[in-house]
Amino acid sequence: MHGLVTYDTIIRNGLWFDGTGGPSAVRNLGIRDGHVVAISADELDATDCPQVVDATGKWVLPGMLDIHTHYDVEVLAGPDLSESLRHGVTTIMLGSCSLSTIHVDGTEAGDLFGRVEAIPRDHVIDAVNQHKTWSTCDEYVTALEARPLGPNVTAFIGHSDMRTAVMGLDRSTRKDAKPTRREQARMEQMLVEALRAGFVGMSSQQLLFDKIDGDACRSRTLPSTYAKARELRRLKSLLRKSGRILQSGPDIQNPFNLGSQLLQSVGIIRNPLKTSLLSAADVKSNPYAIMLMGPLSRFVNTLGGNFRWQHLPVPFEVYADGIDLVVFEEFGAGAAALHLADEVERNELMRDEDYRRRFRKDYENKFGMRVWHRDFFDAHISECPDAALVGKSFGEVGQERGLHPVDAFLDLVLEHGKALRWHTTISNHRPEVLKKMAREPGIQMGFSDAGAHLRNMAFYNMGLRLLRHVRDAELAGNPFMTIEAAVHRLTGELADWYRLDAGHLRIGDRADIAIIDPERLDDQLDAYAEEPVEQYGGLSRMVNRNDEAVPAVFVGGRQVFASGVPTELVGRTRTGRFLRAAHRSPALPVEKDVLTSVG
Repeated sequence: MHGLVTYDTIIRNGLWFDGTGGPSAVRNLGIRDGHVVAISADELDATDCPQVVDATGKWVLPGMLDIHTHYDVEVLAGPDLSESLRHGVTTIMLGSCSLSTIHVDGTEAGDLFGRVEAIPRDHVIDAVNQHKTWSTCDEYVTALEARPLGPNVTAFIGHSDMRTAVMGLDRSTRKDAKPTRREQARMEQMLVEALRAGFVGMSSQQLLFDKIDGDACRSRTLPSTYAKARELRRLKSLLRKSGRILQSGPDIQNPFNLGSQLLQSVGIIRNPLKTSLLSAADVKSNPYAIMLMGPLSRFVNTLGGNFRWQHLPVPFEVYADGIDLVVFEEFGAGAAALHLADEVERNELMRDEDYRRRFRKDYENKFGMRVWHRDFFDAHISECPDAALVGKSFGEVGQERGLHPVDAFLDLVLEHGKALRWHTTISNHRPEVLKKMAREPGIQMGFSDAGAHLRNMAFYNMGLRLLRHVRDAELAGNPFMTIEAAVHRLTGELADWYRLDAGHLRIGDRADIAIIDPERLDDQLDAYAEEPVEQYGGLSRMVNRNDEAVPAVFVGGRQVFASGVPTELVGRTRTGRFLRAAHRSPALPVEKDVLTSVG
């Protein structure tokens, strides 16, 4: 290398989006020391520039944000988080659904994460016990940044994490127990420490079919679901004062709980509580519920609230091995089977006629709010030792055998166990409704659950799938939003609401960049794929593979992926950092000799 290096990287002739929703334009971008230092319609001087990327015909956009993940365990042993990076996601939020690993020990983390998020409990325990060196939020941030982080990360602190650490898992999951004054004060201190450390806020959870793993408190709901009004009110007041965010999930079977979650955002005589609520979904079990979500958010925000629903902008297709699927937790017979960790005991239960009668009754009950549509004619077998069954629904198998669909399902689970793999789409199945939701200002693009439900679903590329939906409609002559607006929804809009230094691509911004080939936003985005997870003992998890759609990804000006292939930096060198809410986050120093060339 000789002479003056004007730029570390130049990205030429790409269609540039700045993340604000403003007009896109063909531009040349110059990157130096991890930041965008030039955006020009004219060609930039590439003299002595070690890396020049030709982005002709490609989109150059800010790296996307994923605001709802459960990477809290994986980030400890696999901090590159490459499954998200490869799809152009450069900022990831940890600590969702009241769960984080700040204060709990390994066993408690295993009990909290194992069953709710379908992450192998033993691996959770091992990861936390092996890597945990922190006892405060500041120390947690330091520990994360000591690892070779791939993307940037930020975090909520989990209410169940704090409650468990302060009260113990047993007391924190008892209806007759509430925190003492000292315990309440300690939780408030934990939250204040988290906010001072730059956490975006607190996540809580009131949804009652998220169940605890392990033996000590098995099948109880998460600790945050036991919190009474006073406890929640005092914690929320700290969020109001600081302008930080409450992420929460309502008890969908209790309309009063849902209503209070909406109205809590309203300020009037106090500060609004910025609230992100799970979740806006076009559920098959209730096709009319989605019609209320947009008007409800607009109404609350008109009153002075600052409220958003989280939304997965793609069909919510789930897979299951045997009976292991979290939505079965929402009704008694399903929860009873999942309560039994021992396969022999579970099989004995599924053979019992009284149990089957209960299951059939739950299945036939179509009243009340629920997530799963409970229709075994809309649940198809994808893998089975009996190849003749592949492609059939459980309802069809029942008709062939003269059985109720529930009995057909249970018989096949008993016969084949986890070798029986099946799938169904629970929600977001109507493209026209997805278009309306994508335009709704009270809805945020999120809820991927990346890093959890490893055998059940994969939405790592949800942002790409939204961009394809928008582009396809535009090409068909029926546009429902601009590409610029879609990019804004996936980048700058989220960064601005969560007060993060991310999501934009302007002069002075950190060079977190995804280069997208719009011609490759095709059916490959929907294809089924699996890949083993080294940190979880080689467990094969569902992933997304659409490598040609994302020619390059940069974090802090350094290339981390090239057409689905990680660069030599990934897993070895830290490219991301912890983004503190309401703080400017400079890029890491760029080492000139580790820049990667693009062919």
